Amino acid sequence: MPSWEIDVRGRVQGVGFRHFACRCARLCSIRGYVRNKADGSVYILAQGRGEDFELFCTYLRAGRGFILVRDMEARELDNAIEYKEFEIH
Repeated sequence: MPSWEIDVRGRVQGVGFRHFACRCARLCSIRGYVRNKADGSVYILAQGRGEDFELFCTYLRAGRGFILVRDMEARELDNAIEYKEFEIH
């Protein structure tokens, strides 16, 4: 299953971004997890089909409410543990 690491920067902590990312992932059939990082950014490990991943990223960039994504950097991974669902860590 194709996998990506995503680093998200902006106003993404304390505004419900992880729960928003989880809803978007489930809507787009993406598996993996999301977690806050100490530097104020958010880390996402995403697994799914390429077109589902692209839609997931589009939803994340759009945000909602107080969420403001200023920068998103994605890197494809060669090997990753396969996840059965999307989780908040």
